[in-house]
Amino acid sequence: MGNVTATAERTIDAPVDEVRTLVADYAATRPRILTEAYRDYQVTEGGTGAGTVARWKLQATSKRVRDVRATVTEPEPGTLVETDANSTMVTTWTVREAGPRSVVRIETTWQGAGGIGGFFEKTFAPAGLKRIYDGVLAKLDEQAQQS
Repeated sequence: MGNVTATAERTIDAPVDEVRTLVADYAATRPRILTEAYRDYQVTEGGTGAGTVARWKLQATSKRVRDVRATVTEPEPGTLVETDANSTMVTTWTVREAGPRSVVRIETTWQGAGGIGGFFEKTFAPAGLKRIYDGVLAKLDEQAQQS
């Protein structure tokens, strides 16, 4: 049993403050940028940045669905951490300045399974989650261009 990590990153042609505002908006922006891999999304507390609690089902594969209940913290400006109460999954959104543009990185880590199942999880899950996150980041880019 070891940590499994999935990461995706995208440069967005929008100022960092604007992109940070979009990423922190769990009530309005987040539902618009989530892909079909996310179901039943709802904000149960807060709605903007730290203190937000949201729930959703993440359909990682045809057979693998995670029931996520994430609490959001902001350890530093530009970094939002979503900690799942139902698992060891922690997702960190980082938005940093790149001149007039922004770089958004999504990184998720969790404690993987042991044995042969863990081997397959560590081998294939990061690529699958990266594909999901690439779709989310593409939609975030679209939202930034509309703002």
